[in-house]
Amino acid sequence: MDQIMLDTRRSVQTGTLSPDAVLNSLRSVIVVVDADARILYVNSAGEHFFCSSAKHLAGQSLDHLMPVDSPLFTLIRQARAGGCPAAEYDVALENPKIGRHVVNIWASPLADVPDAIVVSMQEQSIAAKIERQLSHRGAARSVSALAAMLAHEVKNPLAGIRGAAQLLEQNVSAEDRALTRLIRDETDRVCALVDRMEVFSDGGPQAREPVNIHQVLNRVRMLVESGAGGALSIAENYDPSLPAVYGHRDQLTQVFLNLVKNAAEALPSAGGKVTITTRYGHGVRFAVPGSHARVHLPLMISIHDNGEGVPDDIKPHIFDPFVTTKRGGSGLGLALVAKIIGEHGGVIEVDSQPGRTEVRVRLPMAATNEGR
Repeated sequence: MDQIMLDTRRSVQTGTLSPDAVLNSLRSVIVVVDADARILYVNSAGEHFFCSSAKHLAGQSLDHLMPVDSPLFTLIRQARAGGCPAAEYDVALENPKIGRHVVNIWASPLADVPDAIVVSMQEQSIAAKIERQLSHRGAARSVSALAAMLAHEVKNPLAGIRGAAQLLEQNVSAEDRALTRLIRDETDRVCALVDRMEVFSDGGPQAREPVNIHQVLNRVRMLVESGAGGALSIAENYDPSLPAVYGHRDQLTQVFLNLVKNAAEALPSAGGKVTITTRYGHGVRFAVPGSHARVHLPLMISIHDNGEGVPDDIKPHIFDPFVTTKRGGSGLGLALVAKIIGEHGGVIEVDSQPGRTEVRVRLPMAATNEGR
């Protein structure tokens, strides 16, 4: 360790290791602002956070990027007035361009530069994602138990009721046959509902293999565009070098067909757009609750639409069963999606506001591609 520190110190002294290289390797957002809150410096994570290049951001006032009443500015003023670092946790930063982020913020005066403040922001989304996944999987397990109960306790007696109705139909008048037909039709309807619920039942582990996710997404795109009768064109923004996903092809097709159809159905009547994006996230790892293990989920697939968004009262429960914003919807589609993604060891999250909704799915890659 001493030798590593010595080598690093020499690299800095000789100029082979620049401060920019160090700051740009950090996952935290680093921004330096002057006395007028104009941006003097932003690192690579900051470019990603603000959805703009460092060159474009330089010289811009921070209050053009964030609401002036944001706690961020209060923290900057506090650090400048006190001449010492200030911090605040779980701060929500939001605007139409960057979406909504919950971050921890540290602000500190920059030595030798009067009134300059260094702001460091670290997103808290990782812990939130894990917490949401646990609740989604818990909801899916409750539906699994309900599905098993329905299949066993409801379908068997329904078969007897339907059979009895058929026998009665042979010996009743024409007027009464309408009632026996009603019994049969309603029995079939309830059986169909139970069949829909059975997709949640635990049928044991599914065989998984390396899956080219772009082949899955292309099939989904063709299905949704065909179903729209040519009235919809889905944009693609794919990373062609993306490695294979470790998963079940049919189940992944079911997941993304559901998500893309939801996005398409949420579009406005004019100017609607759906975009599917794939990318590789280096170093994206998640802690597994209850153990010291960490899982690598480098493959991200996002579905973006410019529909009206998810209502605020629905957002915390969007993956719960029987919760839906669709007229006549069953509320089972996204619950099933959460179940399948959870079984694949992945993470799903939704970032939604009026005019901008993005569903992000993170999945593990196949072991044969670990060398990427």
